[in-house]
Amino acid sequence: MNELAALTDEQRSKLLGTRRRVVESIGKNMDLYGITLSIGHLYGNMYFNQGPVTLDEMSETMGMSKTSMSTGMRTLHDLKMINKVWGKGSRKDLYEVEPDWHQNFADFFSIKWRKAVEQNMNVMTRTLKDIAGMMEQYESDDDFMQVLRNDKEKIEDALSYYRWLDRLIDSFESGEIYELIPKEQ
Repeated sequence: MNELAALTDEQRSKLLGTRRRVVESIGKNMDLYGITLSIGHLYGNMYFNQGPVTLDEMSETMGMSKTSMSTGMRTLHDLKMINKVWGKGSRKDLYEVEPDWHQNFADFFSIKWRKAVEQNMNVMTRTLKDIAGMMEQYESDDDFMQVLRNDKEKIEDALSYYRWLDRLIDSFESGEIYELIPKEQ
């Protein structure tokens, strides 16, 4: 953080206090979405950096072990919230924040939702096959057939929702969502 070197102690203290508030808020927000508080703090600290940083620099800034820092960086990289960049004369990996919060949101939720949609659709489809088999086997049992028809209808409704969610994810990935809800300029 060499941009802080030219500041007075008072300026630096005030600035770091305001940044700390934002970093805390980012950490808490990410924690709501299943990302650990420390990884949220890592992203928040990186957000204020003026350029790419190494694992060592972030480890020192945050007082975290290099192993924890590496795990955090990998998580943020997998979520497309930071990028690995090339730095002239540097042998160490450098990382910088993806500053587009709209894209961060879209990538994060697309990754998480896509996985959930695929899992749930597979379960629902298998269950419908099982129900179809039971309907053949117990077609003469009117009471059981009614229960099976009710379950089938509920599962078909759930599949309809997951197909809609899949289209919503597509709209995030393609950017079409911003035609419906434009980004502020």
